[in-house]
Amino acid sequence: MKTLNYILLITISLIASSCVQETHLKTIKFQLDMRHVDSINNPGVRGQFTSPSWQETILLEDKNQDGIYEGEVSFQAAQYGVQFKFVNNDDYELEGGDNRFIKFEYKPETFSYKAVFDDTNHNLTTE
Repeated sequence: MKTLNYILLITISLIASSCVQETHLKTIKFQLDMRHVDSINNPGVRGQFTSPSWQETILLEDKNQDGIYEGEVSFQAAQYGVQFKFVNNDDYELEGGDNRFIKFEYKPETFSYKAVFDDTNHNLTTE
């Protein structure tokens, strides 16, 4: 009986340790078109890539004053994808609508995500 308990304990330990997935670096380069927004105040992005999730705003900048705000986020991930939304003045876009989503492959990846604030259309490319 004691041998059976040891075998069971070893089996459970092996199963639990084999469930840990390797993380990979994910980088997302955002370009957000805010040209149609009247009052722009601290535009950014929030999502599952901050710790804690959805609590921190990654601010986007318009360095060349063309109305396109840009920023980048990098993080380690082992999950299938990431959800996020853009914010303006701490107000979420697409109110009542689905979150934006990027699906990942199981490898390091860099994405370029171009979107218009409060519009579900976007252009996602992998670099």
